[in-house]
Amino acid sequence: MLKRSLDFTLAGILLALTLPLVFIAAVLIHLETGDSVFFGQRRMGRGFRTFKLWKLRTMRTCCVGPAFTLGADPRITNVGRWLRWFKIDELPQLWNVIRGDMSLVGSRPVVPELAE
Repeated sequence: MLKRSLDFTLAGILLALTLPLVFIAAVLIHLETGDSVFFGQRRMGRGFRTFKLWKLRTMRTCCVGPAFTLGADPRITNVGRWLRWFKIDELPQLWNVIRGDMSLVGSRPVVPELAE
């Protein structure tokens, strides 16, 4: 119960503090791609419960490629490269922490296909 309370409080504070940065990143993403700003992906949490993990979009949606990106993927946008470098694309996951889908400390939720 204490861990959940700390997760909720810290994620709320961090989300409030980083909201201007997320907003600027969202504008830059939209200007570069003209596409949706957020990327949602099904992940598996505790007890094999699936949820949608949110990130800022860093790749073009028009191209098909492997499910996992390693290294220099040509689908990554210029803004996306910068967002990934500074881990800004991960900030929307604070919303997942607030919702209780994941925790600030713990293992990273995996793609359901990997868990199977």
